[in-house]
Amino acid sequence: MAPNGKSTFGTLLALSVGLTCISFSAILIRLTVSPAVTVATWRMVIAGILLLSALVWRRRTRITRRAFLLSLFSGAFLALHFSTWIASLRYTTVASSVVLVSTNPLFVGLFSLLLGERPSRKLWEGIFISTVGAVLIGWGDLAVGGKALWGDLLALLGAMMASAYLIVGRRVRQDLGLLPYITLSYSTAGILLMAFLGVFSQGIVLPEAPDWPWLILLALGPQLLGHTSFNWALKFLPAVVVALVILGEPILSSLWAYLIFGEGIGSLQGVGFALVLLGIARGLGGKPDLG
Repeated sequence: MAPNGKSTFGTLLALSVGLTCISFSAILIRLTVSPAVTVATWRMVIAGILLLSALVWRRRTRITRRAFLLSLFSGAFLALHFSTWIASLRYTTVASSVVLVSTNPLFVGLFSLLLGERPSRKLWEGIFISTVGAVLIGWGDLAVGGKALWGDLLALLGAMMASAYLIVGRRVRQDLGLLPYITLSYSTAGILLMAFLGVFSQGIVLPEAPDWPWLILLALGPQLLGHTSFNWALKFLPAVVVALVILGEPILSSLWAYLIFGEGIGSLQGVGFALVLLGIARGLGGKPDLG
């Protein structure tokens, strides 16, 4: 049920569009050849430029100091999320990376402690089950090599940053319209990533020429349609509910990876994936309301 008079159909449509779009993110990233931070940077820079162009055509929007600062924090967490998660795709499989980065609902529950909300017993049980699953995924990748395990750790760090991004976004969207919020958030992420790129790329800030089509598709699809659909929903739904929907991403991304790259799933990893998703489902059975 969608609060504030919004139709259930409209909310489900937005979440469905968002989920479908973000499920192609890992696939498009895998098709690029530029360094991970370059891909993350230009994904956000392209999206930010398009949004700033749209914002100038709107009449002036009043933004409170609190909403402005929180939007900047949201962009910072988004930058950290993309820089760690995209890097993970250079080391481990699409399936491992996407499943682990999708553990963010559990981190949303844990971070709720900072908001004075005590996670339930079911949430702690879900955390335990999911952690066992993550260990099995890591153990299976360890057999492939240390690089894959490093990719798993980067994906988990990306999940933590995504959780902070969702919680902050939920707070901001109660006071600020969608276009001003995503413009501030996405642009902040792009600026921070560009600064990072300028410092550590030894002067090479542009992506490889063959990557431009994939970067434009990343900005238009997973970012502007996918993330924006979820940010729209954050005004009407708790962050943990939006995070729950995002759990469909590993299923779709793994399917695309199998069809496009022929990436299979080992038996040990398959058990790990199942436990991660089971743990998240168990944990969300006792979720706190972050609204």
